[in-house]
Amino acid sequence: MILEQIIHDCCKRNTKAQEQLFRLLSPKLFAVCLKYSRSYEEAQDNLQEGFLLLFEKIDSFKFKGSFEGWAKRLMINYILQQYRNQGVFELISEKIPNEEEVEIDDETIEMEFLVKIIQELPDRYRLVFNLYVLDDYSHKEIAEMLEISVGTSKSNLARAKSILKDKIEQHSRVNLPRVK
Repeated sequence: MILEQIIHDCCKRNTKAQEQLFRLLSPKLFAVCLKYSRSYEEAQDNLQEGFLLLFEKIDSFKFKGSFEGWAKRLMINYILQQYRNQGVFELISEKIPNEEEVEIDDETIEMEFLVKIIQELPDRYRLVFNLYVLDDYSHKEIAEMLEISVGTSKSNLARAKSILKDKIEQHSRVNLPRVK
């Protein structure tokens, strides 16, 4: 398989292979960075720095499981480490608000709006929301990754959902079709 050869060449620090791997994986890994970053520009920076780390650690990939999955997890962990270094996960409160379901009408809510309001969430809420809802991590896994308690993970998810619900409801009220 060609990917396997590219990986082996990257382990030998072959710059042409690194460029090939970057071109191959950067669109998918940029989508990951965009989910976990505060802005487009920060996502670009995280992608660049994350790839540097990937090339540094590529020889630790043991060809068990998907390389793309390994690279995605490495990228997520890199970004989460940046937030840990900034003290984003310091405990505030573990009081879990009542969880409310959010009904989204696909016809009226644009994907760009959803991406925008998710990016606007406070860091700790956005990260837990993305890990739990979009990437299917459990609260236990999130707690370990972010070095927080399971209760804090649940609380942050509930707060994220509440904020998103309010913004979606506000958006829907503002964008109601006018009746003549």
